[in-house]
Amino acid sequence: MKSLTIIFITLLALIQYPLWFGKGSWFKVWNLNHQIEQQKKVNSDNQVRNNVLNAEVTDLKQGFSAIEERARNELGMIKQDEVFFQIRNQEQGKKDNEQTNSSSIKH
Repeated sequence: MKSLTIIFITLLALIQYPLWFGKGSWFKVWNLNHQIEQQKKVNSDNQVRNNVLNAEVTDLKQGFSAIEERARNELGMIKQDEVFFQIRNQEQGKKDNEQTNSSSIKH
């Protein structure tokens, strides 16, 4: 009777082995679900970025206001007969003056 119990427990353990450690085990399924959730987050972030880029491309194709805005902000361009005012902070002006003075002394 004792040996029969040991045989049944061993058979039960062998039957359970694929469920816990085999090819389609619970751990592997949990791991794959975790990877899927991470990939969904990455895809969501990329989708938001793509939507922003698509809107920008559409705006650049359809109107000149976006091109003009980019030229003004990124390249510092101004229109013909337009007056440009640049307002600087006092701290920034002092730093620029110090840099100019120190560079003129070195030469």
